[in-house]
Amino acid sequence: MNSASPFTGVDHQVFVVADLEPAIEFWQGQLGVELQFRTASKEHSIDQAFFPLPDGTFIELLAPTEISSPVARVIERQGEGLYVLAMKVTDLASATEALKANGAAVTGEGTDRVFVEAGVPGAPMIQLWPEDRPHRWRDNKTTNSQDNCQDN
Repeated sequence: MNSASPFTGVDHQVFVVADLEPAIEFWQGQLGVELQFRTASKEHSIDQAFFPLPDGTFIELLAPTEISSPVARVIERQGEGLYVLAMKVTDLASATEALKANGAAVTGEGTDRVFVEAGVPGAPMIQLWPEDRPHRWRDNKTTNSQDNCQDN
């Protein structure tokens, strides 16, 4: 097993919540983190809220808008909380290979959405995020507030 990590830092964290409004109030009202962008994806039946942090990372909240939403199923299966930890990598393909060599269960290989499935209970999925990959909500790539800007 190779112990070298391909990660160069944290890009963002995704929390799943049953109700977006109290979660926004917690992050904004109690923690003082400013809500910068909010959107809905009809395709995925979710509402999203994005809170940038001073170090360049951000918090993303996902809430289901319908019982049939994939996010609703995640909450039903594992509860609310940290769902995805997006980790920065320099090169997606080489990071994927390094993690596989370490024995990680990787999904999405060959796409731009590569994840490491949690190997222990309570751990979030790890998403590999290339350092040069933009965020549509933050990097002015979204053309419409209803656009699917799901970054994870």
